[in-house]
Amino acid sequence: MDFGVGYFPTHNAMLPGPLAALVEERGQTALFFAEHTHIPASRATPYAGGELPQRYWHTLDLFVALTAAAAATRTLRVGSGICLVIERDPIITAKEVASVDVLSGGRFEFGVGAGWNREEMSNHGTDPRVRMAVLRERVEAMRAIWREDEATYHGKYVSFDRIWSWPKPVQRPHPPILVGGDGPTVLDRVLAFGDAWFPNYSPGMFPRVAELRARAERAIDVQVLSAPADPAVLQQLHDAGVTRASRWLPSGPRSTVERALDEWEAAIATFAGEG
Repeated sequence: MDFGVGYFPTHNAMLPGPLAALVEERGQTALFFAEHTHIPASRATPYAGGELPQRYWHTLDLFVALTAAAAATRTLRVGSGICLVIERDPIITAKEVASVDVLSGGRFEFGVGAGWNREEMSNHGTDPRVRMAVLRERVEAMRAIWREDEATYHGKYVSFDRIWSWPKPVQRPHPPILVGGDGPTVLDRVLAFGDAWFPNYSPGMFPRVAELRARAERAIDVQVLSAPADPAVLQQLHDAGVTRASRWLPSGPRSTVERALDEWEAAIATFAGEG
């Protein structure tokens, strides 16, 4: 099992390039950046964690941050954790994904999801009631753009005839698509268009991992965000066949980030029998 970290790349904390260089130097295999284009000030949609942290509306643009991280590293996998595809034009996003994959030499991982803030979705023109259908069509359309020299796609929410779009991703047919979320129908989406399930950690995820394995007719990975710095949990994830466990790092100065990395690395060392 590999290990990585997630991070909200805010303008007032350790910036993406130096952060990426640090986590690569410290032996992590992947770095995932969160995305929010904005947060509606009405705060009508409740946040499950209580008071919404300010980092949610202070993040840098996802793909700008990923480019900085890729440029500062040589082997680190860089990814979206997650990209809110329902808030994005799929043709532009396909171009951005392919561009980061090319600039990184094929190190991009595309975590996708629908998000949780209904007003945020609505401000981008997406009806929250159909967000899962929109997500599926936009991912399917992007896959066509990456795979085909002259791509066509026709769905209810996305439609275009015969387009040319380069570059194509280095990773063929495209970077891994990691489907985020833990709702009741998430495994359907993983099976429909994902290369991996990418939930936040919860103790209740393990039966669903087994269900995914039983239903899958092809190889599908499981990666986890929000893993706690707990060797016992890491052992559970390993035993369940999770391929990578990642922990969120706090958005802050280098000293704050390094303390959190120390805790994460200590848990990994204990899990590996080195502590």
